[in-house]
Amino acid sequence: MKLLRLGDRDPSVAEARAAFIHLGFLPVAPRQAAVADNAPITATGPATATTAGAAEPAEPGGQTGATEAERSAAATEPAAATEPAVTADLFDRELDNAVRAFQQSRGLSVDGIIGPDTFRAIEEARRRLGDRLLYFSVTHPFVGDDVTALQERLSNMGFDVGRADGIFGARTDVAVRDFQRNRGLDPDGLCGPRTLRELKRLERTVTGGRPDVLRESVRLLARGPSLLGMVVAIDPGHGGDDPGVTSGPLCERDLMADLASRLEARLLASGLEAHLVHGPHESPSEAERAARANEIGADLLVSLHVDASSSAQAQGVSTYYYGHARGSSAVGERFALLVQREIISRTDMVDCRAHPKTWELLRRTRMPAVQIDLGYLTNAHDVAALASTEFRAAVAEALLAATQRLFLPPEQDPPTGQLRVPRIAART
Repeated sequence: MKLLRLGDRDPSVAEARAAFIHLGFLPVAPRQAAVADNAPITATGPATATTAGAAEPAEPGGQTGATEAERSAAATEPAAATEPAVTADLFDRELDNAVRAFQQSRGLSVDGIIGPDTFRAIEEARRRLGDRLLYFSVTHPFVGDDVTALQERLSNMGFDVGRADGIFGARTDVAVRDFQRNRGLDPDGLCGPRTLRELKRLERTVTGGRPDVLRESVRLLARGPSLLGMVVAIDPGHGGDDPGVTSGPLCERDLMADLASRLEARLLASGLEAHLVHGPHESPSEAERAARANEIGADLLVSLHVDASSSAQAQGVSTYYYGHARGSSAVGERFALLVQREIISRTDMVDCRAHPKTWELLRRTRMPAVQIDLGYLTNAHDVAALASTEFRAAVAEALLAATQRLFLPPEQDPPTGQLRVPRIAART
């Protein structure tokens, strides 16, 4: 699809503007709001009552709306009614602000550009629970805010949907069928009028925090502190013909491939199972990377990247986990915080903190997942660090320490930067 940004003029901009008005991120223009839905649109704007052959509306007191001289003067000036037709297809500052506010609210990268991710989020935001029949489809699962609303309602009633990610997957299907059985309905997995009526009749029955957080915490404690046999999926950013960010002889693809190899070796040496989700000669989509991690049954996923900026002053490390304004992956958030702290404590990089995002890789993985941006290849300090093999070895050690700390009970959790995970003598 064509990317839309500030200054562009395109019919698609008018469609985007209408979508943001519908979603409440742009105000409805008063003149547009006053025009009837079926009013004809002319080349100069919406038809009004003062067109040829129509009488002028009277002002209070019975006076006519304007004198002949006033009407003649007005005819020589641009009419206010023509403004929407002229500017609707222009990507102006007001629309740019609306796009950024929308991206922020949806956990997207805030760049003001309407690209694939933002367009997808716009389409999902239009959906309301009850607008369509929902059910589980293996090949083309339903995605949207209506699915998120369904998942939240079921979760609040005690049914396990996992995290509310807006994707109607197998876990949501099981939860819908369980709810239907509990309410004496046919457990067909179809979320239609009858199921929706039952959902609306019931109030929240789970208290004491978010149910999904409670369940994830229990699963984490049940897993135990041992790392033996744990499966970690490693996703080096970009790959194949896609070099990612470049700076002189350095490129993101090669740096992250080297770091992924180091991390894989370090994990294996400590008794974990490590799998690269793609080889050096391919660059699958985020959805495909997530699917591969799901297929191998990974317990965690780590995605490795670097960043770039138009400013040479931008620098530092940041870590991302799945989350948005309505909720997040509890374990993913804790893992991201541990990763961020361990890296910062073992290097001299600037702390850009951990943040929730709804990127496809983080959203579609069924295990806790993090994406790490390990500095900026447009900053001299970060370039020097990333070019150092000692730095990449320290990052691999930090990631292993964060993984171990994730599964330790609070009373056994050591201070940040002090944990050293031992290597095992041999693997049989």
